[in-house]
Amino acid sequence: MVLLFLLLALGFLILTFFRPLATLAALALYLPFESGLLKLVPDDVYVYARSFSEGIIYVLAAVVIWRALTGSIRLRSTQADLPFILFLVILAASVAINAVSPTVAILGTRQIIRFVLVFFIAVQLKPTRDYVRNLTLALFAVVGFQSVLGIVQSLSGGSIDAMLLPSEAHALGDVTLTGGVDQFWEAGTRVFATLGRYDRLGNFLYFFLAIAVGFAYEFKSSKIGRDLIPLFLVAIPALVLTFSRASWFAFLLAFLFVAVWIKRDRRVMFAVASVVIGVIAYVGVTGLNVRYITEAPGQTLVERFYETFSYARWRGEYYGLGRVYWMVQTPLTVVAASPLFGFGPGQFGGGAVAALGNTKVYEQLGLPFGVFGTEGIIDNSWFSLWGETGTLGMAFFLWMYVGLIVHFIRIHRRSKDPFVRALAIGVAAAMLGVALNAFLSTVFEIRTLAFYVWLYAGFVVVLGEGNPKLPSPSKGEGQGEV
Repeated sequence: MVLLFLLLALGFLILTFFRPLATLAALALYLPFESGLLKLVPDDVYVYARSFSEGIIYVLAAVVIWRALTGSIRLRSTQADLPFILFLVILAASVAINAVSPTVAILGTRQIIRFVLVFFIAVQLKPTRDYVRNLTLALFAVVGFQSVLGIVQSLSGGSIDAMLLPSEAHALGDVTLTGGVDQFWEAGTRVFATLGRYDRLGNFLYFFLAIAVGFAYEFKSSKIGRDLIPLFLVAIPALVLTFSRASWFAFLLAFLFVAVWIKRDRRVMFAVASVVIGVIAYVGVTGLNVRYITEAPGQTLVERFYETFSYARWRGEYYGLGRVYWMVQTPLTVVAASPLFGFGPGQFGGGAVAALGNTKVYEQLGLPFGVFGTEGIIDNSWFSLWGETGTLGMAFFLWMYVGLIVHFIRIHRRSKDPFVRALAIGVAAAMLGVALNAFLSTVFEIRTLAFYVWLYAGFVVVLGEGNPKLPSPSKGEGQGEV
């Protein structure tokens, strides 16, 4: 098995050197199935298989650097360059100021920036419009497959959950590679297909559904718009069946951004107003006491939705050391103790802290070790970043992230190519959804979401720069656009 894996790795190295875009596409198609495929991998090669996908990213980065050094490509500048460089400077300063050990610093920095590298790789490799189009169609097909599998999983009543669930933990020495998934929810109530967890399936679905919404609006009068209908018909029910509220609201935000803010769709505005009235009226008619709803086995879809607004749930999450606790304690305790530069990468709230079992900052500040006092992570990408890189690091990261969204809106307004317009506004909407989701999960570290965020951001930058622009609208024109 080791020999087989080494041969496979060698083949990918050769492919990556000569055809890096082919490797990038293969990686994008592989990641949604990685969790399921790793269940089939023997323990003696698990560490290699688990590291394979991330290793490919570093090899792709090395190929880009090599081509730039040899003159094969000319490095392109982007709107994200300056804020990212400044962000790296803050990371280095934070490591030095807090005297973070080299091992922790390297693993913590890797956890933060590994998928951001995908953005710069995509930009420098400069994929063509046809490449992006074909890969997007292939990924829509993957979304359809995962959705159908999720619906089948729900209809089976949980009988195939055990086959799909990656429940076994794996470690390399003292470092946890994967913690295994504890199915704390009732079997058959939340679907996850091959992505390992219900929230990861929800993340994957809403990201590509947001992009599909962009295409549906730009091509609503053409065959492309009609061809997307089957995708929506299977993917939206699967998204609902994940019971991942963070994914629901992220998709809702992305959809409303396109439909209401960008396209000024009056039908959607009316529907939203009707739904809001219906949601409020349901509580009055049924007498549902939202204040006291908490999660329980056999919880219905309606209860799951209204639990989001439950005071009892918020109170329970605070005293139970859940997300709400860390939303309060991170700014009041962690950021207040080191406001400008934070405590350094790998020191607070993220996956590196959990993998290393690094309790140093928690003990120093008298805080429990992450959610439930045992997990290390705080289920909040933004606040983890804030605690580790400080207010300066957070500001530069936001500059990069928000700057790209604004740039994509401008591309949508100015490009003559409907494909580029659709992709630009779809990715902008998806990134807004991810920004909301990041308050409720460590999404910037999850490969089945973060990889695609930065990959598609790079695609839009490349295609947006390669398309002619419309003349600037005169006064009174362009109403309904940002």
